[in-house]
Order: sequence, then structure tokens, then C-alpha cells
Amino acid sequence: MKTYPIHNQINVPEVGFGTYKITEQSDMNDAVKAAKEAGYTYYDTAAFYGNERQLSQALKEANIKREEILISTKLWNKDQDKESTKEAIEKTLERLDTDYIDLYLIHWPCPESNLFIESYKVLEEYYEKGILKSIGVCNFTQEQLKELMENTTITPAVNQVECHPYLNQHELQAYCEQHGIHIMAWSPINRLRDIDQEAIMIELSEKYNKSIAQIILKWHIERNRIVIPKSKTPSRIRENIELYDFELTEDELKKIDDLNSDKRYGVHPDEFTIEGSDDTPE
Repeated sequence: MKTYPIHNQINVPEVGFGTYKITEQSDMNDAVKAAKEAGYTYYDTAAFYGNERQLSQALKEANIKREEILISTKLWNKDQDKESTKEAIEKTLERLDTDYIDLYLIHWPCPESNLFIESYKVLEEYYEKGILKSIGVCNFTQEQLKELMENTTITPAVNQVECHPYLNQHELQAYCEQHGIHIMAWSPINRLRDIDQEAIMIELSEKYNKSIAQIILKWHIERNRIVIPKSKTPSRIRENIELYDFELTEDELKKIDDLNSDKRYGVHPDEFTIEGSDDTPE
């Protein structure tokens, strides 16, 4: 599996394990056990998910050593100011029962509060202390990234964004790549909403004897994006990483590219508030 180098010689696998909405300890235990058996070494969580403690416990139950894996987690919107960010990092360290975090991200820019620069500077402080091994952001637009980089020192390692065939983020990805920022896709298969009816997806699924989800994930990694599909079903957890016994042609990749309509299923970063909503996306 290909990996991408970020800060401090950390290499992030191109396929990680997403934990959004896995909150029951038994479900997390089963999911992490299945992920370990399937070969995942990168786990993504967030303070907002309410499952950092459950993930930590599940990793122990599965006898996974801390140094054998990477963990990313995220600063929630209401913790965006200097002191709140410090407190949030310390609480996350306690919940994860670890003394360092491999990748720590600002979850949403929340432009209404205009505190993401202040919070990111705290991330830089913890980076310099060696507590946060690498730092980055989620859901930042090109303009927000530009503002952040103009006012801080350390370039974000990644920008984790909504990305799928209907929202391929090619323009944002090109900008990020110019600045050494890796695109990480949340909701990479978009729960197969609408996409499973597209003729090209059905055609490729039949041609390669792969699920449509696998075709989409393969398209992502061939386009140099890190993906963090989520599932608590063992068979799907395995399926989401079984992507290495087939190759899509450039013509096939372009046909999937052409499905783009810039359609979001989540909230636009410019419109997401500090409080979030009942249907808060990842």
C-alpha cells in the first residue's frame, strides 16, 4: 500500500479506517478487530464523534501496540480559541490514553468565529513540543487555506474534505498539492447515494468483479487521495481495503472524473456554524 510522507517522517497509508458513528464499545471492539485482521494501520476519530475513549480501549482489546499504528483526531468547533484548544488537546490525550497524537486536525474552519488561526497556532505549539507529531485541517476552502498559511508557520499536512465522484475537489486538490498538502477524503463513497445507478460504475463493477464501493475507492487512490472509509461491518471493512488486485485505466478514471457536478451532501465550509447541526457531517 502506498503511503504519503507528512511531518516528522510519518507515513500515512492511503487507506485508513474511519470511526464516525461507532460509539458502542462492543461495536468498536469488533470493528477494530476486523480492521486489524484486514491490515489497517491508520485510525481516524474526532472529539465530536464521542468515541476517542472507545477507540483507545478497542485498540488495547485487539492487542495493537501504540507504535504500530497512526491515530488522527480533531478539534471541535466550540474549542476554537487559545485556552479552549489547549484544554481540548489535553482531554483528547487523556481519552486516547496516549502521550502523543500522530495527526491532529482542526475539524471545521467556522469562519463566523474567525478563530481557526488562533487555534492553529496552539497546534503549532504542541507540534514543537512533540506532542502533536503532525497537524492539519479539515473542510478548508482554498481561500481559508491561503489565509491560514499567511498567518502561521507550519503548512498543514493534510486537508480532510468531503470528496466523492460527484464532488471530486480537483481544483482544491491541485492547490493543495502546490503547497505540499495532502487531500484526505471523508465520505469517499458517499454511502453510494445515487452513484450506484451510474452506468459507468455498474460497467466497471461487472468488468473487474468488484463492488461499486471498491471501484470508487480505487479511483480515489489512483488520483492520489487518502481515503478513510467507515464501516462497522467486518465484511465491508475488509472489502474497503481489498483494492490491490486490479487497476483502472486512465480512460476509466477520466469517466469517473466526468461524473463531477460539485454536488455537496454535507454543509459547505463557509456555512458551517460553531454549534453544528443534527445532521453534522464528518
